[in-house]
Amino acid sequence: MAKIKMTIANDLTFTEGCEEYFLDCKARNLRKDTVRHYKDSSKQIMKYIGEDILIKDIDKEVIDNFIIQMQENPKLNDMSLYTYARDFKTLMYFFMRKEYIPTFKIKIPKADKQPVETYSDRELQVLLKKPNLRQCTFTEYKVWVMTNFLLSTGVRQRSLINIKIKDLDIGNSVVYINVTKNRKPLIIPLNKDIKRILQEYLKYRKGEAEDYLFCNVFGKQLVRSTVYHSFYEYNKSRGIEKTGMHRYRHTFAKKWVLAGGNVVTLQKILGHSSLDTTQNYLNLLVSDIQKEIEEFNILQEFKRESIKMNC
Repeated sequence: MAKIKMTIANDLTFTEGCEEYFLDCKARNLRKDTVRHYKDSSKQIMKYIGEDILIKDIDKEVIDNFIIQMQENPKLNDMSLYTYARDFKTLMYFFMRKEYIPTFKIKIPKADKQPVETYSDRELQVLLKKPNLRQCTFTEYKVWVMTNFLLSTGVRQRSLINIKIKDLDIGNSVVYINVTKNRKPLIIPLNKDIKRILQEYLKYRKGEAEDYLFCNVFGKQLVRSTVYHSFYEYNKSRGIEKTGMHRYRHTFAKKWVLAGGNVVTLQKILGHSSLDTTQNYLNLLVSDIQKEIEEFNILQEFKRESIKMNC
């Protein structure tokens, strides 16, 4: 058994400081995935600055050298560099609040956010084609139902696998989403098509009110890795190379905007804490939406009419 040592705050190593930060995250009731992200990120940061470096010795020069080393790493893209630098900044500001180090401003390099890729109409037509219920497996049918559900609601994967049968209110055309990223429950409307699909699905799925809506073949809750693999195989079997459940969320948002949907309503459906978050989300869709705008060129239409009038 290790001896108990008295550690003065000024002698805390970066590793010890990170452990203190993780405890703070748990005390603030942050999601397990968020805490896990910070733990993984801190391990990467330690590779550059060393795990035994004292917090009091981390200054602007150490941070600048950390950023330069990451920039010189050919295996890291701009987004990875930004993420690690942002997390390092978060940790340092925590240490400043604890008064382990003097307060100073930290600037990190910005990353050019890549446009979000969505499913095309042709791909959606293929993915939404209903399988033959007499020949398909329950898994294929379930993924088809989940595909329709994701495109109808825009929910995240974590929310999807935590929906219980009792959360469906077909009579009032809504579904209650109790597990969300920001821990705030959502009530999402259901259109008539997804209601019909879910009613049929429940005839095959059966189950009790407390059971999970989307389950494995044994009726148990799905795990994320299994869900990803199921969607990958489903898309691949239909000749669609793109995969990823979050892509459906992006596609939902894009379709909403193109249909003239209200952004404030979209914010509520997506469960974003602020309108700025939704706006940033939509900004990533701009290049994809730009293609649609080019096809919907009002000026070009009137230009043709003007040519006719002058002839």
